[in-house]
Amino acid sequence: MKSRMLAFIVTFVVSGGLAWAADGPRIFYSRELPGAYPPYVQIVVHYDGRGVYRESVSDPDDEPVEFRLRPQEVQEIFHLAEKLNRFRKPLESNLKVANMGLKTFRWEQGGERYEQKFNFSKNADARLLADWFARITETIRHRVNLERTARFDKLGVNKVLLQLQISMEKNRLVAADQFLPLLDKIAADEAVLNMARSRAAMLARVIRDSAGDGK
Repeated sequence: MKSRMLAFIVTFVVSGGLAWAADGPRIFYSRELPGAYPPYVQIVVHYDGRGVYRESVSDPDDEPVEFRLRPQEVQEIFHLAEKLNRFRKPLESNLKVANMGLKTFRWEQGGERYEQKFNFSKNADARLLADWFARITETIRHRVNLERTARFDKLGVNKVLLQLQISMEKNRLVAADQFLPLLDKIAADEAVLNMARSRAAMLARVIRDSAGDGK
């Protein structure tokens, strides 16, 4: 996967009021679910908003996708991790439920390293944090699909944009700013159907408006 990064710097302050230093923490997340697509996802989010998404750690052809979260998104993710005591306590419910994927949360900062694995948790904050990473996964999948379609299948661009719009309207996108360069390019591409160009311009406008509102 091709990696791109939008540049901005986030200053994040923990709930105790202390600013993290340059060697601040990062949160590791993975989800393993054979039969799903993708069957494996790995995401690392740094306190300054930098993020890396991967679907394999062994396939040399699988390139990591870099992204950058908005400040309020970073704050919410790390706030949930703090509420979960930096993953010092078990999260697995041990209930007999369907296989929802083995999820791993890991806090890494200097010599600190705390990790929990679970299929299903009764802890609402753990479920909220897992959903944040599910949204990141959904967002990156949209981005990769749109990049590929815009390059190799211009007639299919509108369908992919419609799928992106549906996720946006359901508030499933994270770091939506990363779509702006591609949406602007599609909107200006005369080889793309007018319907798709109009939709791309509309989505870009919505993203810019939401960024202006601080959402």
